[in-house]
Amino acid sequence: MDERDWLILMKLYEKKNITKTAQSLYISQPTLTKRIQQIEKGYNTAIINRGTKGVHFTPQGEYLAKCAEEMLERFQSIKETVLNMEEEVSGTLRLGVSNYIATHKLPRLLGQFQEQFPNVSYKVTTGWSQEVFHQVYHRDVQIGIVRGDYQWPGPKLLLFEENICIASKNKIELHNLPSLPRIDYKTDTLLLQTIDQWWSRTFSQPPFIGMEVDKGITCKEMVLNGLGYGILPSALVDDHPDLYKIDLTDEQSNPLVRKTWMFYHEDSLKMKVMKEFVLFVERLNF
Repeated sequence: MDERDWLILMKLYEKKNITKTAQSLYISQPTLTKRIQQIEKGYNTAIINRGTKGVHFTPQGEYLAKCAEEMLERFQSIKETVLNMEEEVSGTLRLGVSNYIATHKLPRLLGQFQEQFPNVSYKVTTGWSQEVFHQVYHRDVQIGIVRGDYQWPGPKLLLFEENICIASKNKIELHNLPSLPRIDYKTDTLLLQTIDQWWSRTFSQPPFIGMEVDKGITCKEMVLNGLGYGILPSALVDDHPDLYKIDLTDEQSNPLVRKTWMFYHEDSLKMKVMKEFVLFVERLNF
């Protein structure tokens, strides 16, 4: 079986329909049917049964379909290795980045890297930092850029730090915080834990949540319009000098900071494109 056959199995298992699979792969139904028959002939077993509601995989076919993603990743890895044996820096960089980084930092970073290495392509996935951490740990991506201090066993690079602060449109007093409307938002578990721990050390009563929104940037917009205060990483509010800000501190009066890291595996540096990207980021001023 070649790479195309594994792709056919993966798509067919996803679609459970010959017509939809053929359309997604831009091939004709007869061509697709012939390839399936050849796969069955190669393994001397039926892999699908056709029914009125689509196709159903036999146990043997289901096993092969579940192997398809792993095999396709292996083909991609082989291609990247062969490409990186050449002097020219080329291949595909698989990046996992936090939502904030994807919006505010990554486009400029990749734009500058692309100018220097135009033959590199990219596969980017985004999500919460905890999700990205698991992606790079399990090697679903080659590089992970996360916000927060995760326990990473391999090489890592500190990209930047930011204070965690209270932001309000108007001046507020810290001791009045429990009675003022707070705008809460969804974010990574580590940041939530840091904020909750600070609150429990500082106040004996819970916060008054006046509004809940989807993400930090939405919280910032609500704060700008005077709808309450937010507890946010400073990167979100540094470009708004008119906002009133109070940096959070720990028991020793040190600022509470949130660090952004780049994680990767040591053995991945054998690939030229990975080595060049890591060196490029080391020289870059975030």
